[in-house]
Amino acid sequence: PYDDDSGKHRGRRRIQGGRERLRKSLFMCAFTASRHNPDLAAFYKRLRGNGKEHLCAVIAVARKLVILANTILTRQTEWTPKYVNG
Repeated sequence: PYDDDSGKHRGRRRIQGGRERLRKSLFMCAFTASRHNPDLAAFYKRLRGNGKEHLCAVIAVARKLVILANTILTRQTEWTPKYVNG
């Protein structure tokens, strides 16, 4: 995250680096997953319960998605949900 500080002013942190289309797509995937995927929704709710802001929690979900995707590709396995609907 980049800061926007000057003197006593403390601005909002934001992420600007990397490939914009990929970053936006990943954010939308994380936003949807934080509401509809039971495992990631539980992770999001835990972060929010611990006092994290909404956008910070969604970015954490996005990072977890990247880690899950890398792990699945590296191990050549399927993703198995922790929580099963039903």
